[in-house]
This record gives sequence, structure tokens and C-alpha cells, in this order.
Amino acid sequence: MNIHRYLPRQISIGALIVALIVTLFQFGSVAVPNAQAAVSSKTIVGYWHNFDNGSGFIKLRDVSTKFDVINVSFAEPVSGVTNGTIGFTPYNYTDADFKADVAYLQSLGKKVIISIGGANGQVQLSTTSARDNFVNSVTAIIEKYGFDGLDVDFEGHSLYLNAGDNDFKHPTTPVIVNLISALRTINDHFGTDKFYLTMAPETFFVQLGYTFYGGSCISCDSRAGAYLPVIEATRDILDWLQVQNYNSGPITGLDNQYHNMGSADFHVAMVDMLLAGFPIAGNSNQFFTGLRPDQVLLGLPANANAGGGFTSTAEVQKALDAIMKGIQLPGYQMRSSTSGFQNFRGLMTWSINWDKYNNFEFSNSHRAYLDALGPSVPDDQPPTAPANLIVTGTTSTSVSLSWTASTDNIGVTGYTVTYGTNVVQVSGTTATIANLLPNTSYQFTVTAKDAAGNVSPGSSVSATTDAQGSSDAWAPNVGYKVNDEVIYGGKTYVCRQPHTSLLGWEPPNVPALWSLK
Repeated sequence: MNIHRYLPRQISIGALIVALIVTLFQFGSVAVPNAQAAVSSKTIVGYWHNFDNGSGFIKLRDVSTKFDVINVSFAEPVSGVTNGTIGFTPYNYTDADFKADVAYLQSLGKKVIISIGGANGQVQLSTTSARDNFVNSVTAIIEKYGFDGLDVDFEGHSLYLNAGDNDFKHPTTPVIVNLISALRTINDHFGTDKFYLTMAPETFFVQLGYTFYGGSCISCDSRAGAYLPVIEATRDILDWLQVQNYNSGPITGLDNQYHNMGSADFHVAMVDMLLAGFPIAGNSNQFFTGLRPDQVLLGLPANANAGGGFTSTAEVQKALDAIMKGIQLPGYQMRSSTSGFQNFRGLMTWSINWDKYNNFEFSNSHRAYLDALGPSVPDDQPPTAPANLIVTGTTSTSVSLSWTASTDNIGVTGYTVTYGTNVVQVSGTTATIANLLPNTSYQFTVTAKDAAGNVSPGSSVSATTDAQGSSDAWAPNVGYKVNDEVIYGGKTYVCRQPHTSLLGWEPPNVPALWSLK
């Protein structure tokens, strides 16, 4: 029985989104903006119930126009917690009518995203076969119904850390490693420019990591902070993070004081942790770097029935004044900025249905507040061209590049590397282009982009891959396919599963991916 089909959203009933965008973003990937039609610069995103739990059922085409992004809740496991196969059946719809309503919303400039998980949607990708089932089934759902992206709303015991897994940048716990691999594979399939990746964890899985981290403490819950390695490994493709600031116990903020739900102080303290970053479990050597303001949303229940921690309109807008305008609260001073973030992404709510049940108080009040901020100043200035583009290494099938960071009047959000008809998106100033042909000349062009989608002329460099020879050395950020051979630590390993390598996934560390030859 799915509890959420009959009851209001209760403790640990995952993600509710409302996303507002204060800068004039085009709603493709935030990390890599694109030419998709932009939605409102002040955006509200809400979860839509694919069930009726007493809040009332709403056809998609009848969703309030105050919402710009609609998260369909939920797709769920169909063959148990550990199989990885996800299913979705529209409630009170034929497939044809549901697809038509999704397309109708999209024709209005709305974005429709499928959310996976919820209180009864626990997913544990503990094996590579479960990972592959997840990738295949989720991809099929998105393609079948024409969704614009994927929201990860894993709750309960979906994510946890094995004892000793204490380096969040190099996780080893299978449910974490396989989820990261799955999300990057799905994103690569659809293309960052056209695909939204969002996450809606509870505070337990993120901000609690400042005090406790499941892989490094003896007595704490192994799930504490378990989303942090997933966020870290996907931050370059993550459009936004909407932590559920409800159904939460007291959480320690950067002021080392407990903060309780329902107040402006709580919301500002939780957002501040995401923007300023924090040492995990107090370990300065394990520092979670803050996200960009445009990657963070404030997650709220739409009314008192929707979840614990309902916050009045006045308190929410007091929190937004502090976060966006720099009007600081007497009870909490932001560490990330005292002047505010004009480009803070916005709000999220559970849910569209509970908002209607409550006479649209949430969407009407906050729509008016956001619209009163006025339009953002258009950003039409492109970044400078990347300088000092050089080839730092070659193998028979790869070329490594580096360049000096571009500058921009607002900020560079990523780089595009093109060669021939191929395009690779990167967030930093280095790239390893893999799966090339041996002894072949290529020209690589690197361009920078900003959040508004502006691109300047790029910089170019030519390189020739090495002749076919013995196995290449293992390297991170390389796409490997089955039976590829690499050398690591003087030994030769054979690839068992196709994947893109990450630091921490060295062949001896991941026997599921590599076997010793």
C-alpha cells in the first residue's frame, strides 16, 4: 500500500519542489544553459500528485498557471527495493490523454519533470544490474511521456554509507556509486542542454552532514549526510537542489546553534549551509563546497496538512528578503553573503494539490512577492574566450586539454568542447576527450558560456592521437567500454561495465567495473 496515496505528506515523505529563478535563465541545464524557451524569471515549481490522498485530484492541464515547473509524483519501483526497475502509470488518465496534457503544459512554456521515490518509493541500487535496470526503465519512462527531466526523491533507506566510507568525494558504497553512475548515464543520454536533473533530499541527508556523516561515525545513523557524495559527483550537471525544509528535526547551522522548523531563521540557516559550504562532520579536510545560488531552492509545505514545519507567508518572505536582498535576520546572520543573492533560484513546494486545497495561498502570495521584485537585468555580455588552450597529453584513444578560465560580468557556468560533430560539456578548465581513433588528427574548440546562455568565439588547438599500442594508463573522466584495457599500479585491468571514470573509481577499488587481467 502506498501511504502517500491516502495521507498527507508525513515525516520522511520526500521532495516537494517550488523553484523560482531570479536571473533570466533559459530553462535548460543550469550548468550548461541552452536555447530552450525560457520560463518566467521568477519561477515557482510544485509537485503534482499522481494519486488522490484527500487533497483532491487535478488534471495536469488544470494546474494553476502560477506554477512554471511541474514535478509528477511519483515513479516507483515495480520489482522490489533492490531490483532497480522503475515504473509509472498515470492515475485517472489514459496514456494518450496524459501525454497530451504534458504536451499542453509544455506548449505554454512549462516544464514537466518525473520524480522518482517518495515515502514508498525506496530504491537501492546495490548492484550494477540494478543500476542498469534503473537507467533503462527511467529512460523509457522519460521518452514515453515526453518528460523534461528527472527529480531524485530517494528517501528512507535508499541511500546509506558503509562503515569506513568517509571520503565524500570518493565514495565506495555501492548504492551511492551506482546512483551516481546511473544519473550521469541518463543525463548523457538526453544531453545536458535539454535535460533537467534535480534532487529533493531531506535535511537529514544533507545539512546533518555538518555534524554527523554516516560513513565516519560509530554511533550515528549510516544515512546521515548520504546525499552529499551524490551531489558532489553530479554538481556539474545538477540543475537545482531543493532540500525539504520540513518534516525535519532540529538541525545545527553554521552558527553551531540548533534551528527548528517553521521559522525564517531555520530556512535561512539551511540555505546558507548550501551556499557557503561546510566541513563534513567537522573535518576541515572533507569540505563540501557551496553550490551556486542558481542551484539552490527553498523547499516548503504548501499548507499545514502537507507536512510538518509549515511556515507562514510572512516568515517565508522574511527568509527570502535575507537570502535574496541581504536584509539580515536578527537571529541568524548569513555566512555565504550579507548582501544577498539576486540569482538565488527560488522556492519549491509540496504540493500543487495541497496549494489548491488551501485556496492557492502559497502560489498566489509568493507569485506576487516574486513578481514585485521586478525583472532581472538581461545579461547579454558573453564570457571571454578561454586562453592558453593546450594539449596536456595523448593516448591512442584520448586527448587531454587544459586552458585558463574565462571571465564574465556575471559568471561562467561551463565550457563546451567541440571536435567535428561531437560536443562535450565540462564545468572546469580541463577535459579528457576519449573514444577517439588511434593515429588520427583532431581539432578541438573550447567555448565558455554564462548562465544566460551567452557564448563568445572559442579557442582552438589541434592534436594527433598516438598510434595503437599497449594498454593506456587509467585516467578519470574517461568513457570506458567493455573489454577496454588499462594499466594501473603496474597491472593491467579489463573493463567489465561501460562507464565514465571518476576519481575514487580506480580499478583496484571497483571490482564491479574492472577485473585484473
